[in-house]
Amino acid sequence: MRLAVDVMGGDNAPDDILKGCIEALPGLAPDDRLILVGQRAVIEEILDESGVSDDRLVIEDAPEVIGMDESPVDAVRQKKNSSIARMCVLGSHKTADRVDAVISAGNTGACVSAATMHMRRLPGVHRPGIAVTIPGFNGPVVLCDAGANPEPRPVHLAQYGVMAETYASHVLGIKNPRVAQVNIGAEEAKGTGMIKQVRDLLRVTPGLNYIGYIEGRDLLEGAADVVVTDGFVGNTMLKLAEGLASSLVKAIVNEILEVDPELSLRFEPVARRLLKRNDYHEYGGAPLLGVNGVCIICHGSSKPRTIASAIRNAREFVNTGVNEAIVQRLAEINPAIEPAAAAAVAATADARSKA
Repeated sequence: MRLAVDVMGGDNAPDDILKGCIEALPGLAPDDRLILVGQRAVIEEILDESGVSDDRLVIEDAPEVIGMDESPVDAVRQKKNSSIARMCVLGSHKTADRVDAVISAGNTGACVSAATMHMRRLPGVHRPGIAVTIPGFNGPVVLCDAGANPEPRPVHLAQYGVMAETYASHVLGIKNPRVAQVNIGAEEAKGTGMIKQVRDLLRVTPGLNYIGYIEGRDLLEGAADVVVTDGFVGNTMLKLAEGLASSLVKAIVNEILEVDPELSLRFEPVARRLLKRNDYHEYGGAPLLGVNGVCIICHGSSKPRTIASAIRNAREFVNTGVNEAIVQRLAEINPAIEPAAAAAVAATADARSKA
């Protein structure tokens, strides 16, 4: 298996990214290859300093770097020799010796743009979405979208529900996943016009176990297995959940330490397990569902173990057959939701023209 890693992307690049690649080596097969995409001289210097020499590490020179604060689309178009762009070219079906998966902790928008531009979309997909698995109290919850598409159309969100449902069933083993929407209330009358349009599309989606609205507080309580929202809200919810989990565990430890130091020592293993369970570094990254290939997007603050986990997860994802299942599901449901989506858009445009 060939996996391409954007060495220059992320707050801690390139050092921590390369350290993560090195950490992942014991879990690779002898014929696997990690394609290290980035500035050759920089990569060679770090590898030399680390004393690592392994035939499974292959350097793909990419002299340009897309910064975390750059405009995604413009940067991808202007910096064709950037590590993100070169990585996604390697993931393209047009490349003779293409890689099986691409992994980046760099500029999320640029990664989404480059993957869409070079790897293209799966047949029937309108817009790719990031599907993040969140550890809930009653099992994992798939949140989609978590940042790829902050201004979606109703049909995009409806497809996210289908793609995330397929991911939950094939990768997480959840039977007949319950699909819900994030809203400001569970009542039918609440929500924006677009929220209600998405609701109507999900309701007419064949074979989808749509259960309606949930509120933000329901995310971790097991109210649904798949939660659909736009990229702006989804990314905000994700960061809030990550920060809250870590802060709560630390607050509990500090309170116990203040009341009973001896008890805090006994509680320490429990705290470590809780932190590990809710630590995004353990999960590595999230798949960009809908692209024609495997694209794993990691946190910008990824550490070596984050990247090592992402490489492990990417290898597992390649063998799941999720993309083939998504194509099949969309071929079944698009004839049902696309006419309804077009009618909803026309009705909205007509209402605005009369206003």
